[in-house]
Amino acid sequence: MKLISIKRRTRTERRYTQKMGVLYTDVTYIKKSLLGIPFKTMHKYRGTYYGKIKGCEDCVLAN
Repeated sequence: MKLISIKRRTRTERRYTQKMGVLYTDVTYIKKSLLGIPFKTMHKYRGTYYGKIKGCEDCVLAN
């Protein structure tokens, strides 16, 4: 059993951008976990309709 592992998880989220408005997209989180308990999000990104990969810093979470 590993002490530290890295897991990737994809979930659908509702985002908001200035140009497109409300956007439902798949967001992938890469998390570091210690003994199966996640403690740090290393990176999160989303894929666009055209296949490009973008970071989540350019879009704001919708409330």
